[in-house]
Amino acid sequence: MAKTRSGYVCSECGWQTSKWVGRCGGCQQWGTLQEKAPEGAKLARTVAATVPASGREAQPITRVSGDRVAHMPTGIGELDRVLGGGVVPGAAILFSGEPGVGKSTLLLDAAARVAASGARVLYASGEESTGQIRLRAERTGALHDTLFLASETDLATVLGHIEQVRPGLIVVDSVQTLASAQVEGGAGGPAQVREVAAALIRVAKESGIPVIIVGHVTKDGTVAGPRLLEHLVDVVCHFEGDRQTALRFLRSLKNRYGPTDETGCFQMASGGIEEVPDPSGLFLSRTEEPVSGTCATVSLEGRRALPVEVQALTATSSTPNPRRVTSGVDSSRIAMILAVLERHTGEKLHDVDVYVSTVGGVRLTEPGADLAIALAVLSSIRDRPLPRDFAAVGELSLAGEVRAVVGGEQRAAEAKRLGYAQFMDATVKTVVAARDRLLPRS
Repeated sequence: MAKTRSGYVCSECGWQTSKWVGRCGGCQQWGTLQEKAPEGAKLARTVAATVPASGREAQPITRVSGDRVAHMPTGIGELDRVLGGGVVPGAAILFSGEPGVGKSTLLLDAAARVAASGARVLYASGEESTGQIRLRAERTGALHDTLFLASETDLATVLGHIEQVRPGLIVVDSVQTLASAQVEGGAGGPAQVREVAAALIRVAKESGIPVIIVGHVTKDGTVAGPRLLEHLVDVVCHFEGDRQTALRFLRSLKNRYGPTDETGCFQMASGGIEEVPDPSGLFLSRTEEPVSGTCATVSLEGRRALPVEVQALTATSSTPNPRRVTSGVDSSRIAMILAVLERHTGEKLHDVDVYVSTVGGVRLTEPGADLAIALAVLSSIRDRPLPRDFAAVGELSLAGEVRAVVGGEQRAAEAKRLGYAQFMDATVKTVVAARDRLLPRS
């Protein structure tokens, strides 16, 4: 008789090993290996078929009701924009972001606004005490009688609070701080995160109560814990921002009830996090006279067009290796643009220091800002300012051509709305033509 062999398999990626180890050799996750059934072993029992209950039978898709699910507004316009109009009953929302970016402050404000509309809201925190949450609520003006606070780290106790309060919205901060007594391991482990998330999602689907779950992120910006967590929830939102600036962006990475290309804009203030419905003036300088080395562009953040000013400064280098310093733009992209300028325009850039930055702390990651960066550098080299009512959008190729970018009509309309009478895009064809038209030699 052949000897049966057992082993262990990773619940995340399927990597297998004959012996148990703490860390998966495939996806490098901790505590994800589970013992599998021995090879050749038969199942002790089979699952019996169950007849669906009345009213739950499978039916043709043409007979399914197409009524849209009503959204419940949170009272914060930028948050509702990202969620697709508000919170959907029974939805499970995963809210992630780096520590200190303002996740708890924003969600506490949203919870208070929903409570002010007449609904009961339960805010369960495993990271702060109720007294600490109360102090933050006083500072941000998020006090209301129907906003209930609970400081718990046990999943069963949190579920008990839900049955007792019967809220219309649940906020759990965070999923990594809760633990279930029925699962081995400490809070934050993959098994515990799966169990806690599954229990909260089950409550949301069975009772129709929307649940917002806060999730920690790793150092590379991804949600900590098993990848399964992002697949289980209905909406995944990421709150990001630079600690050196007050600007914050909320992006939707997954949304079953709305678009995934919307972006919410916020700024950190003394009274909490404030929404910015029209951020058009945040990323432009306030100088009255045009200054050399500056050029405006229009960037797309999701569906929103944002005007951004790019600033460049060139200075004679005193070192064999000139400096290339960037802030808010990709350094490798700047190196490519400088190479294109030196190759196709004849400008000498190998012996000058180049500094490129954006105004307001915004970060440009799309190639649509290439033309504006190139013109800002040329304006600094020739010490000739560009017109104040000028904006440029276009991608530079290695051949010196200006290519069209996505959303060209929307960018042009936004530039016209903001008063930019001169708008340059891919119709200029080459960076040399753009230079000769705007910055001819004296």
